[in-house]
Amino acid sequence: MTDRTDIPTLRRILSDNRTVAVVGLSANWHRPSNFAAKYLQDHGYRVIPVNPAYNEVLGERCYPDLKSIPDPVAVVNIFRRPDDVPPIVDDAIVIGAKVIWMQLGVIHEQAAAIARDAGLEVVMDRCMKIEHARIFGGLNFIGVNTRVISARRPMQIVN
Repeated sequence: MTDRTDIPTLRRILSDNRTVAVVGLSANWHRPSNFAAKYLQDHGYRVIPVNPAYNEVLGERCYPDLKSIPDPVAVVNIFRRPDDVPPIVDDAIVIGAKVIWMQLGVIHEQAAAIARDAGLEVVMDRCMKIEHARIFGGLNFIGVNTRVISARRPMQIVN
């Protein structure tokens, strides 16, 4: 089953949660995880790489697992096979993450239910980079149909 999270919810998640642990982040620039994480960095997110194969990715210290990260994490973005998701969700709950985000093709209903029961929001089978670009206007310049038919933009707070 694909995720049915609505646009206002995705907009809120992407706006309110700026620290992202990317589980399975590759140091290879041509891998989707690297491309998506670089995009997130370029758009003001703090990306924390999680991959035991590396010491550093995209200029950030890389951690072997979620529990090794010393700082708070808002979103756990999963670039791993579906079979690898349950222990990642368990660790996300332990570290107090707010959102589990499973990338395109990563679907695990049971782990999603466990995360929701623990109070986490879950986005499944979606790309964080694509959703950010779709909602905040980064895809439309190349003619991609973003399926966002509303002209309403998020309210800007002016100080």
